Amino acid sequence: MQCVILAGGLGTRLSGVSGSVPKTLMPVGGRPFAEHQLMWLANGGITEVVYCIGYGGGQIRSHVGEGQRFGLDISYVDEGSQLRGTGGALRLALEEGVLQESFFVLYGDSLLDLNLRDVRNRYRASECAGLMTVYRNGGQFARSNAAFDGAVVTYDKRNPTADMEWIDYGLMVLSHAAIAGVAPDTVVDLCDVLKDLSDRGDLAGFEAEVRFFEIGTPEALAELEDAMTEARKPRR
Repeated sequence: MQCVILAGGLGTRLSGVSGSVPKTLMPVGGRPFAEHQLMWLANGGITEVVYCIGYGGGQIRSHVGEGQRFGLDISYVDEGSQLRGTGGALRLALEEGVLQESFFVLYGDSLLDLNLRDVRNRYRASECAGLMTVYRNGGQFARSNAAFDGAVVTYDKRNPTADMEWIDYGLMVLSHAAIAGVAPDTVVDLCDVLKDLSDRGDLAGFEAEVRFFEIGTPEALAELEDAMTEARKPRR
């Protein structure tokens, strides 16, 4: 199984604490955040990772390398200084010929808890061009942006409606067909690609049962640190 990690952004909301360190290399729980993600992916059955990098890409390459110490085959697609957005980065990866016919997509600041093989199997059974994992959020952690009927997801991050109780969990499965419509060399957010799939009824869903963590803001980073500290405490 292959996973693309989107790690090319500037991380502006975290810049006050990250300095010149790319967000995905921020120390969390005593090690760079990327290591937590890569160990989770390897343990879940992923064998190949493609990093979409831009800002701080050299630092990510230097630290992560080719993936041997994680039991992974890691390659890179570098946007350089011309960032194309998360959707545009996937289009560039498609143009460079590094994507399998279907692949997982993970945001570079998300730490999740679900069974990757179960997600893959749901995607294959759906026959949709894409799948979004969702969590029944009810506005708890961020603004809910999706509805889920047990089969397909209705998604609109920019203009969510009052009946949307789920939220994008941070992991997708996409096919070549899902991103083939993105014009080359354009700036496109992945949320708009997913919205197009949703509008066509072509976005399957998989409901996660355990909350997500992310490090997109100083507050979210501190929350994850607290959760990791709590998890390390001995149980009585």
